[in-house]
Amino acid sequence: MKITIIPVTQFEQNCSLLVCEETRHAAIVDPGGDLERIMAVVAQQGVTVEKIFLTHGHVDHCSGAAALAAQLHVPIEGPHEAEKFWIDLLPVQSVQFGFPPAQAFTPDRWLKDGDTVKFGAQTLKVFHCPGHTPGHVVFFHETDRVAVVGDVIFSGSIGRTDFPKGNHMDLINAIRDKLFPLGDDVTFIPGHGPTSTFGEERDSNPHVADYLFAKRN
Repeated sequence: MKITIIPVTQFEQNCSLLVCEETRHAAIVDPGGDLERIMAVVAQQGVTVEKIFLTHGHVDHCSGAAALAAQLHVPIEGPHEAEKFWIDLLPVQSVQFGFPPAQAFTPDRWLKDGDTVKFGAQTLKVFHCPGHTPGHVVFFHETDRVAVVGDVIFSGSIGRTDFPKGNHMDLINAIRDKLFPLGDDVTFIPGHGPTSTFGEERDSNPHVADYLFAKRN
């Protein structure tokens, strides 16, 4: 699987183009805006977009999803249904953060922990990782050892939890109990900023590193 990161919106959100090199079919993760930029990369790579995947309902991650799905005639899968209230607030979010007008929508498929999503010949596992938002999901490609994590964890940081329905301990638990066990070698693509590995974050992330949770004698 080939992955191209396409920064979009004024928040430099990492939209990801996932390409099945066997079939030349693709999925787009978190098209938050700048659809012309996304489609230019699709055209350049000569692939057929099959699906749109969403990690969560914040405007910089999903405000372009409905328009892009209509343009390409493809389904939207994700996030978890607990994100419905955020997606319903897209018209308000777009005004609040200075985005082009965005309308609420209903994904073709809500996702839950343990689900899988597929495109081309590729399969990704779905992990429900609440905390930044209540219905945030992460997509994991086991063969390639890569995860698309949205705003759950970043290189050297973690997602904010001061939004409505955010929960700091839920976020910490999701990272340490669901993501870190996938393996230190897993590279992750965050919603913003550079990629990292779970191993690097276990060693040095000031919010979730192992040394912070070591039992004291």
